[in-house]
Formats: sequence, C-alpha cells, structure tokens
Amino acid sequence: MKILVVGGGGREHAIITKIKQNKNVQKIYALPGNGGIARDAECVNIGAKDIDAIVNFAVENAIDYAIVAPDDPLVLGCVDALEAKGISCFGPRANAAIIEGSKVFSKELMKKYGIPTAACEVFDNVDAALAYIETAPIPTVIKADGLALGKGVIIAFTREEAVDAVKSMMCDKAFGKSGERIVVEEFLEGPEVSVLSFTDGKSVVPMISSMDHKRIGDNDTGLNTGGMGTVAPNPYYTEAVANECMERIFLPTVNAMNAEGRSFKGCLYFGLMLTKDGPKVIEYNCRFGDPETQVVLPLLETDLLTVMQAVTEERLGEIEVKFSNKHACCVIMASKGYPESYEKGFEIKIPEEIADNVFVAGGTIKEGKLVTSGGRVLGATAIAETLPEAIKSSYKMVEKISFDNSYYRHDIGARALKAWEVK
Repeated sequence: MKILVVGGGGREHAIITKIKQNKNVQKIYALPGNGGIARDAECVNIGAKDIDAIVNFAVENAIDYAIVAPDDPLVLGCVDALEAKGISCFGPRANAAIIEGSKVFSKELMKKYGIPTAACEVFDNVDAALAYIETAPIPTVIKADGLALGKGVIIAFTREEAVDAVKSMMCDKAFGKSGERIVVEEFLEGPEVSVLSFTDGKSVVPMISSMDHKRIGDNDTGLNTGGMGTVAPNPYYTEAVANECMERIFLPTVNAMNAEGRSFKGCLYFGLMLTKDGPKVIEYNCRFGDPETQVVLPLLETDLLTVMQAVTEERLGEIEVKFSNKHACCVIMASKGYPESYEKGFEIKIPEEIADNVFVAGGTIKEGKLVTSGGRVLGATAIAETLPEAIKSSYKMVEKISFDNSYYRHDIGARALKAWEVK
C-alpha cells in the first residue's frame, strides 16, 4: 500500500512510526513532513492547507490511503476533497471537523444535547462582551471561536486581564478572523485529562488517557504553549470516571453529531476537567492531539492502520483495539524563547539507539544535517512498567539529545506522580 500522511509535526512523526510497522505498507509520503520524518517517509514540499495540491499529488501517485492529521486541512475539507477522487481517508469531513473549527458550534451542541461543560456566553460585539466582563465571575476563560494554533484560549484571573483578552481578540485581531466571535465561559477547576478516541460514527473506542503540560515553565508557570510534555495513562482517570465519561460525554457527543447530520469518523479528542460536579468537556479536537499522540500511540498494541481502516469502513465495532498496561512519558525539547521569539538553524544530534523513540516536530534538513526550525523541536518518549520509570527514562533520553538553545521543563509527570503514588 501507498500511504499519504498530511502534516509535519511530532504527532505526524508518531503516526508514521506506527504505520510503517504494517507489513502491507510499501511507501509512506508525508506532506510536508519535516527533517525528522524524512527518516521514516518521503517528504514532499506541499503545505498541509494546500488542498488542491494535496489532492493532485494523491491522484498522480495512486495513493491507496490518506491520513489527514492536523486541524486546519480537516476543517478546510481535505478529507472531502480526497474522497471525491475515490481515495479512502482517515479523518472527519469538514461538516464534522467543525466540532473543533468553531467553539461556538461545540458549546451550542453540548448545550442542546445536555453534555456537561462550563456555562458560557457567546459574543460577536466587542461592547457587549466588555459589558458582560464587568460583572462576570472572575477568574473567567475567554476563547476565540475559530482555530488559533492551540493558543486562542486565555484564562483571566483579574477583570483587567479579561478586558485585555477581549480587546486583543476582537479589536487587535490577535487571532485573525478566529477572534471575530468569542466565548466567555465559566472557569472550571480540577485535574485535566485528555482522551483521544477512535470513532466510526457508530462505535467509540477511547484510547489510553493522558495528561498534557501546557505552560512553558516548571510548576505550570508562564505562557501557554502547544504542550511541553505528556504522560499516559492519566492516574486521575479511573475506571469509574471512564465509565461516566462514556455514558455522559463520549457516546452522547457521537450521537449528537449524527443527529445533526454531521457523522464523525476519525479521531475525536475529548479535553476534560474532572470537577467536583463530575467530568466536564473543556474542548473537543477533531484529530489526534499533540503531544498526547506521542505517548498514546506507542502504547497501542493493535496495528494502527488496521484500526484506521476499520474506522473508515464503519466496522470499528468488529475489531479488538488493545493497549499496553505500561506507562509512557514524553518530554518536549523546545527552542529557548518559545512560545515567543527564538532562533533557528542549530544542529540536532540524536543518538541512533534512541532515534525510534524521538518524534521530531520542528526540524529540517540543511546541508545534510538535521537542524532546528520551530519552537517545539522534538519529543523524547519512553515506555516502562511504572510511571516513575517512564519519567526517569524519558529524561535520560533528553540528556543524550543536544542542540544549541534547547529548553525543556524538568517536572513533566510530577502532578501525575502524586496521584499515581496515592493509588
């Protein structure tokens, strides 16, 4: 089989690493891929949002199966366009990808179908939003409606911060058109859990839970990022919580999308908060999370391509999807200065003995060498029998990897470890 993977980050590298294990896979193309992915697939310089070029490439190269991984091409209808040419795909069509593409849509969906989430108000007028902020409970959460590279959410701990956030989104266009409408919602408290799930619109198969670390600094300080590390499984996500989520959130969401004529087939990501009133949805994503994928997929024991094809063909309920009972930890190594300004072009040295467990996100090939080209450069993933061992092993891997101006958090998994030790 010839496989096409749309995207070029650490998530895509983790997907490709798993897909290449299938003996029927003869060739993998990554569009655009990156310097690290080039080790495992042929990278083609076509952007993930260039739908026409992606489709033309797929047709010209007789692609058997396409995996559309990032949010932008999914929302833009990449799956629809590929399917129109007879190419089977993993990923939701545009009318289902709206569950991430519009936070207003997802909040209204949850409200309509009684899916637990934070209370909220929606605004498309800046004066109305600012008037509401004057009396809104503080802290509060302000979200841009559309896609914003995972950065369109601001937690305001003072009224002044809330005003600044509204003006930044709606007046200063910090997130472009994504901030033309905003959601102002209740601030929820409790442990956060990420649950990726396979769904074919009929069955839902949750993957191993995980815990992300969004803040740039140790002890969860500093600016929000795309994610500085993950552990799996999340010790706060007990069997009882999982059962409640399936009954009150997972199945109701898939059923709601079906009722709206927007059947979701692909990977549906549930960002959850375990509040004192039970689990609530913080956000939906229409694809594999990053860097959650880098700890979840290495624990998948069933062949990934087999599962994806079952999703596409709506027979997910006919196969068994198994995960390891082990633990995984991924530590992200970033460029110093991320998520703001940072320098690029530094050579990345990864020892061969750990290369299969390092997922490159921001790397390119220059003069035959792998060099930094992004804020989040790579993720080092370790698997072990226990959570402490996985964390320790991941940091040992980090110590063996080198590039100038590297930066990473030193406490990935610390919160999870406290809960794990109590269990």
